[in-house]
Amino acid sequence: MSDVSARQEVTVQRERLSQLCDAFLRINESLDFDSVLQEVLDSARSLTGAQFGVIVLVTGQRRTAEFLFSGMTPEQASELEQLPNKWELFEYLYGIEEPLRLQDFQGYLKEHGLSEIHTPLPMSTATAYLGVPIRYQDQRVGAIFIAEKEDGFSAEDEETLVMFASQAALVISNARQYRQERRTRADLEGLINIAPMAVLVFDAKTGEVRSANPETRRQLGDLGLTSDHLNELVSTGIYRRADGQVISQKGIPLEQVLISGETVRDEEVIVEFPGRQDFVMSVNATPIRGADGQVESVIVTAQDMAPLAELERLRTEFLGMVGHELRSPLTAIKGSTATLLEGQISLDAAEMIEYHRIIDEQADYMRDLINNLSDIVRIETGTLSVNPVPLELTHLVDEARSAFLNAGGRDNIRISIPSDLPLVLADRRRIVQVIINLLSNAARNSNEKSTIRLDAQVQDIHVAISVADTGRGIPAERMPHLFAKFSQQDSPDQNRDLGLGLAICKGIVETHGGRIWAESDGPGLGSRFVFTIPTSDESTPQAAPQRAKAAPRPQRTLSSELTRILAVDDDPRTLKHVRDSLVRAGYEPVVTGDPDEVVALIQEVEPEVVLLDLMLPGKDGIDLMKDILDIRDTPVIFLSGYDQDELITKAFEMGAVDYMVKPFSSTELAARVRAALRKKPEQPVSFELGDLAINFAERAVSVAGQSVELTPTEFRLLAELSAKAGTAMDHDFLLQRVWGPDQPGDARRMRTVVKNLRQKLDDDARNPRYIVTVPHVGYRMPKPT
Repeated sequence: MSDVSARQEVTVQRERLSQLCDAFLRINESLDFDSVLQEVLDSARSLTGAQFGVIVLVTGQRRTAEFLFSGMTPEQASELEQLPNKWELFEYLYGIEEPLRLQDFQGYLKEHGLSEIHTPLPMSTATAYLGVPIRYQDQRVGAIFIAEKEDGFSAEDEETLVMFASQAALVISNARQYRQERRTRADLEGLINIAPMAVLVFDAKTGEVRSANPETRRQLGDLGLTSDHLNELVSTGIYRRADGQVISQKGIPLEQVLISGETVRDEEVIVEFPGRQDFVMSVNATPIRGADGQVESVIVTAQDMAPLAELERLRTEFLGMVGHELRSPLTAIKGSTATLLEGQISLDAAEMIEYHRIIDEQADYMRDLINNLSDIVRIETGTLSVNPVPLELTHLVDEARSAFLNAGGRDNIRISIPSDLPLVLADRRRIVQVIINLLSNAARNSNEKSTIRLDAQVQDIHVAISVADTGRGIPAERMPHLFAKFSQQDSPDQNRDLGLGLAICKGIVETHGGRIWAESDGPGLGSRFVFTIPTSDESTPQAAPQRAKAAPRPQRTLSSELTRILAVDDDPRTLKHVRDSLVRAGYEPVVTGDPDEVVALIQEVEPEVVLLDLMLPGKDGIDLMKDILDIRDTPVIFLSGYDQDELITKAFEMGAVDYMVKPFSSTELAARVRAALRKKPEQPVSFELGDLAINFAERAVSVAGQSVELTPTEFRLLAELSAKAGTAMDHDFLLQRVWGPDQPGDARRMRTVVKNLRQKLDDDARNPRYIVTVPHVGYRMPKPT
């Protein structure tokens, strides 16, 4: 080689080294992982003159890889990454442990039985390619692939890229480690910041706080406490162990304690800060030592024991309350049973009944207490189960009201529920339990004579039910604690309340997907509790649970002198009140709580007036009234806890003669019954027209002495025509009277019944004796002469 050639070679090598040095400097300028990768790939292309480049880093498993592209648009890079044979090609090229330099990349793939790669890049037919592995400490961590150079890649390019990849491996490793450290630090800081305990890092030599998490400031009662003020506060504190031994004060500086390197595990420490309340803390302390073994810093965690002490206080108080509550009914039960078992004491029947009543009442109280405790446990553990099904809210409210009254609740409840309310998705037993609890809460916190109002309305996809009273109200400071366990209002009756009712309501409502809240304008201004439950998309409610069949009713001994009144209500207290009121007014009451036996009772006792509850288990009162009127024209008076206008209007439109809102007095009931009896028209005993004879009492019809069998509809039509004999009655009136007020005005069914009647009565339509057609009007029956 000539001197000139040698000098040129040296110049070229110097230039290569200079470029390598510049590239090494560039990739060492940053520790940001993504920036380092991009700079490494761009420098590899620059050093070799390649048009395109790809760097691949593998993080353990072969298919867990990071790809970065250079020399192409984002769209081209995205298309390249989505190639269907990308992994097949990557696994093959990555498996080559040595540098691979090709002048015809596509030809190489074909020669080795690999699928051709159809890239979105503008590459020549014979694509130049150079691939170099990246190794760090004898471990394969990735590879650099470059492609497309006009005159192909030379041996010098390969050597340069190998040298560069060797240096880049160290830089990439440092950047990856730096990224991992930053992530770990961020995770640790996030964990410390959300930790439910105070975490402080102290400088062991100065005693100053290097860092403190937000919980530290929260426990000190000042979230805005600056680092300087925190250091000042910590340095002036007095720290004692639970036995009174001083850990640190002015005579024993904090740094002296820290530098000792003592490790502390769950030690109770009392902390006194000037001008602040004392803290009882559970403390852990761990020293951090330097390379020389000296303590450089101390990490301290501190848990405020006040909440735990409060929980322990509540637990102890609760156990005492439960013990007291169980002791009282047990004492009453024990005393009553002991008295009943002492044979030498003579008791009359009334006294014995009273002792049994006490036992029954106290046993019910104990059962309710245990059920409430069980519900609280299920709510807190998330195991309270509900089975929501489509139900009518009116039935739930009526069931809750009846249960509340039967448990001794007062009856001055006003209920207002729209008739067009959608069905609700509810667990029947649980929502009834919520309503009973709210009614009991309202009764307990208001005057006995004040009214409790229960209302409902649609709110978006929920129905909101509210129970309001005009009682003692709720102070603003108690509002946030109303639905907490063992939260009692300052009421005279609080010794009979563990403060579980509202907490149970909250758990049940929230399990249904609703919410519950309270409203009050302040003490003495009453309160209003509202809860929501979802509406149902279904239009048909689930059937109510089947009632147990009652025992066969004994045959009644009825008086022939007194006016009989039938009362139907599933609330035994209401039935007793109605029965006693009717007896005092001089009537003979017949009472039942079973809607299934009403029709049979109507036929058996033939009452002059029916008192009917609007909401009955498994039966709508208005539907039951239709059944009654189908067999007997008897005045019906509704008894209801609902006083909204639409329900009252519907009841009158469907045939009721009166509507009474519970509660009502005995005087009012007697007056309404007398008014209904006055409105009832006098029914003739019999009717005769020629050979036709009708006995209304026996519902019997005969023609020329021969009995005629009629259907109930045929008899009702004949009775209507005979009642107004001589008067033309139009189709619509007859349809309403015979088939009911809700039937469509279709005269064809009437013509069919009239035709059948004429055949049975042997009445000729062309020359009628009994049923005369009035053209364009209806029908009439001739008046007897």
